Amino acid sequence: MAAGSAELERFIEQALIAGHPRAAVQRALLDAGWSQPQIDGAMQQWATVDFPLPVPRPAASLSAREAFEYLVLFTALYLSIWHLGHLLFALINHALPDPTRVQYSGVLNSSSVRFSVSSLIISWPLFVWLSGRIARAVARQPLKRLSPVRRWLTYLTLFIAASVLIGDLISLVNTLLGGELSARFALKTAVVALLAGGVFGWYLHDLRQEEDPA
Repeated sequence: MAAGSAELERFIEQALIAGHPRAAVQRALLDAGWSQPQIDGAMQQWATVDFPLPVPRPAASLSAREAFEYLVLFTALYLSIWHLGHLLFALINHALPDPTRVQYSGVLNSSSVRFSVSSLIISWPLFVWLSGRIARAVARQPLKRLSPVRRWLTYLTLFIAASVLIGDLISLVNTLLGGELSARFALKTAVVALLAGGVFGWYLHDLRQEEDPA
């Protein structure tokens, strides 16, 4: 695969240097058996500018500092969402206690709730600060939006959020079919859907802006 891609890129470069039109190069590659996505991906490396030689587009690079910032950013996001959900669950358990479970009566004073509050105090401001810092860096250098680690972590986050939403809906439908839907369960399902759906919608919108900047 890598060797084939290298051959494709080399052929396109030589064809453009020889002065062949892009449309003619694409037709030749299609006739040779290359797929349209493969051709488009290789052709995108060359800018459509009026110059005798093919001009390469700038490529995104990955620095250790950039990878560190994005890893911390998404870790802070995951911690914030997890512990916010835990706190909302605790509030629901406190407002609508289960009479069969005595421990719900002291749920707001539990060590797990204190830990979630402590985690939010640290992780959420860190996420907001890093988000602003990265946004300013991208505004100065738009090419940073193409960072490989950023794209991988964004798609990973979309996958996790989508998986949680699917599991949440399955649980809701299963409970409805069993006739056991309670107000406490419905509220918890809504919390999960709101948090996961919010994250999914935000990063999907971010990706769409990246892929269609116009």
